[in-house]
Amino acid sequence: MFLMRNQNSIKYPSLHVPFVDVLNTMLDETLPLTLLEYNEWGNPKEKEYFDYIKSYSPYDNVKPQNYPALFVTCGISDPRVGYWEPAKWVAKLREYKTDNNLLLLKTNMDTGHKGSAGRFDYLKETAEELVFIFKMFDVRV
Repeated sequence: MFLMRNQNSIKYPSLHVPFVDVLNTMLDETLPLTLLEYNEWGNPKEKEYFDYIKSYSPYDNVKPQNYPALFVTCGISDPRVGYWEPAKWVAKLREYKTDNNLLLLKTNMDTGHKGSAGRFDYLKETAEELVFIFKMFDVRV
């Protein structure tokens, strides 16, 4: 939510498997962690919690405005943050943003929440993110 309200304070963020659709996730009791997370997030079936969660849930607060360039990742087998959360958030940002800043979504088809486990795959992921950062800062290598 900080990014949504303070988009000018962060130059080029990288967001790894961000939990950005808090309200819809917390309303879906079929997801593995939802019921266990009521103590932390609250039960959105209660109006007080529904309104509060909606007030800060990044997906529900996308609006027409400028956003910084973003590098967002998700893993297709992530049991904690469904790949659809970052994907639909990025799609909504692309629809609403009023700038031409780069907005990338990297969906890893072989990983879960923590990214690649293999050394070379991890290095490849790191290199991809560094390419984004270098491009944003116009670093020539």
